Amino acid sequence: MSFEFRALPAAFLAPRSASFADFLASTAPASLPQRTSAGDQPLHAAHGTTIVALRGDFGAVMAGDRRATMGNVIAQRDIEKVFAADDHSMIGIAGTAGIAVELVRLFQVELEHYEKIEGVPLSLDGKANRLASLLRGNLGLAMQGLSVVPLFAGYDIDRGRGRIYSYDVTGGRYEEHDFYAVGSGAFFARGSLKKLYRADASVDLAVTTALEALYDAADDDSATAGPDMARRIFPIVGVATTDGVRLLDESEVESRVAPLIAARMTRPNGPFAGMPEGGSSS
Repeated sequence: MSFEFRALPAAFLAPRSASFADFLASTAPASLPQRTSAGDQPLHAAHGTTIVALRGDFGAVMAGDRRATMGNVIAQRDIEKVFAADDHSMIGIAGTAGIAVELVRLFQVELEHYEKIEGVPLSLDGKANRLASLLRGNLGLAMQGLSVVPLFAGYDIDRGRGRIYSYDVTGGRYEEHDFYAVGSGAFFARGSLKKLYRADASVDLAVTTALEALYDAADDDSATAGPDMARRIFPIVGVATTDGVRLLDESEVESRVAPLIAARMTRPNGPFAGMPEGGSSS
């Protein structure tokens, strides 16, 4: 019996990183999940953009803009991105909008089912862990570009204060301190929150801070929408306190947005850091 020796192709012997994905990208890019074969059309799906959250002794506030994009096109102007997960927690979505909304619905049902079966609600840590498991189940689609990046926040009854959790597409769960933002405008929103956040803020000031951060994100990120006064489309804002979760109605958000926009007419870059509660940006 004879054996024929065949040398490995040069690509296998070239020095490179230990990443198999990097190796495929250089030698067989069509094998990667996010690639499409010749002649295939890329999948176009609407994407949600920016969500912000901040916490305090009162609980937590979460706000999201209303724009969904599809490439450089506005796919929807009034999408809802902030939802009540249960009585004391909220979830905001960024990423592939259709999958994100379905994940929220499944998450809501699972929390309700647990409470009906066990007779008590799941702890806030337990809710955060369950959301991480749901995201991990979406990893296959995330590798194909259909990722979901939620932000979870709520009032922890056991600890008596608000808490915030962020995630990555693999289901990694990270508790955030004080504030956080996700989505395409998150970089700008977090910069605004660093400037304006106050640990001793009341609910009203926390809501105003969230709206200011979204406005700053929209100022620099084309995929994030600012308040649309002509169409009366305003951010969705949720508040979680010891009394439960409440989504502010449209008229209430409008009443908070109007003075914000008026103040920006004299100071387009927004209020000064350390401004007293209820202060003006002038």
